[in-house]
Amino acid sequence: MTAPHSRRRRAVAIPAGMALATALAFLPNIQASAAEAAPDAGAEATSLSYVVNVQPGHGPSAQVKRAIAKAGGTIVTSYDRIGVIVVHSADPDFARTVRKAHGVQSAGATRTAPLPSASTTDVGTPKVLTAQEGAAAQAVQGQDPLESLQWDLPAIKADKAHEKSLGSSRVTVAVIDTGVDDTHPDIAPNFDRQASVNCVAGKPDTADGAWRPGAAESPHGTHVAGEIAAAKNGVGMTGVAPGVKVAGIKVSNPDGFFYTEAVVCGFMWAAEHGVDVTNNSYYTDPWYFNCKNDPDQKALVEAVSRASRYAEKKGAVNVAAAGNENYDLASDEILDPSSPNDTTPGDRVVDPSKCYDIPTQLPGVVTVAATGAKGLKSSFSNHGLGVIDIAAPGGDSTAYQTPAPPATSGLILGTLPGGKWGYMAGTSMASPHVAGVAALIKSTHPHATPARVKALLYAQADATACTKPYDIDGDGKVDAVCEGSKNRNGFYGWGMADALDAVTR
Repeated sequence: MTAPHSRRRRAVAIPAGMALATALAFLPNIQASAAEAAPDAGAEATSLSYVVNVQPGHGPSAQVKRAIAKAGGTIVTSYDRIGVIVVHSADPDFARTVRKAHGVQSAGATRTAPLPSASTTDVGTPKVLTAQEGAAAQAVQGQDPLESLQWDLPAIKADKAHEKSLGSSRVTVAVIDTGVDDTHPDIAPNFDRQASVNCVAGKPDTADGAWRPGAAESPHGTHVAGEIAAAKNGVGMTGVAPGVKVAGIKVSNPDGFFYTEAVVCGFMWAAEHGVDVTNNSYYTDPWYFNCKNDPDQKALVEAVSRASRYAEKKGAVNVAAAGNENYDLASDEILDPSSPNDTTPGDRVVDPSKCYDIPTQLPGVVTVAATGAKGLKSSFSNHGLGVIDIAAPGGDSTAYQTPAPPATSGLILGTLPGGKWGYMAGTSMASPHVAGVAALIKSTHPHATPARVKALLYAQADATACTKPYDIDGDGKVDAVCEGSKNRNGFYGWGMADALDAVTR
């Protein structure tokens, strides 16, 4: 079984409003709809956004500045420490022209649609937890009211970990995503305002509340934030690391696109504001895979690589979702039918060892696969020997993997804007579990480097053998092939994340 493609592939259950209907068709009992957002007929903007990569240092040279201006570009901002310049230009030949300039190492358009983009808007019906469902949750002594619905916490021993430690308030996890509603009662106690920002334009907007999602925008980032650090405060649910801080770094525009300049800004902000862990439950638009033999895509890979490496150099562990297409990312070739997703996509065959999903496949990034309530690879989760580093609960159709009572849904419970809670599924939901465990490790070992935190994360993971045969829908056909040993394989990497070991070892 190959899961249908989703433009917003990191989340597949519609409470985030991030996945297209086709992405949910293979999950029984989950419904969604997709609506076309018509371009603004009055908009005459024809500029594109570009990244121009130069030698890192103290800023673009006078020669590079002149070359950018001569090629018809206007500098928006410059990340001098990594040599990435964000430029706007209405000249369609800007990148080709500026690449010829002395001092320019690479340059490329970050999108294929003019500013602002004309895109398909994801529309769905959130699976919000009703008051009746909340009241029916079986509260247990010492637990938050909705914790009995969170089968994912005992799956990684987080419930046992919380008896030892909730994590340190000196540790901050940044949710690089669609924005975080810090007014939510489960998020407010742990929110780090100083580390929060809006990076959508490619440069920091520090206005108060700029990190929050708009009323019509996806609640995805808020859900992720709650999974990581919902406070253990007698209200709602409990996060994996309910004692750590969580920040919101908004990088998704109102149309739901995560463009390179915003992602670069997000990593750089995290790097400069003491963030210990970043969670990245997205892929960088508009290319699902960025091929380095294409000059535009090569520049995008280089820009995001520089930013993520810089964040790690400054002390952050970068965690990312593996994706929801049931792709084998270690295969020789993959059919990508969705790129570029901000104009007109077309089928292309890519080699995933040369064409990268960013930031997921970047060096140093922790790549997370999803599992369901039975501990098996989620039906949608991407996989691949040597690509997947670790696994964690991301949910699955209840028809495929049914949780033990009193939990009733095979999806993952999380916070939603407006003081609500709801269910989602996807590798988007698996990644924050690992980010939370990494935060617990950092809490236990406050002086550990990112390399040390990652080494402990993998060493402490519970080794999980390949599922063979993997027939998740029970139709008699193999739905994916797992390669590797029990200690490291393409479905589960080094194994299932272990929160208890994170606070005791």
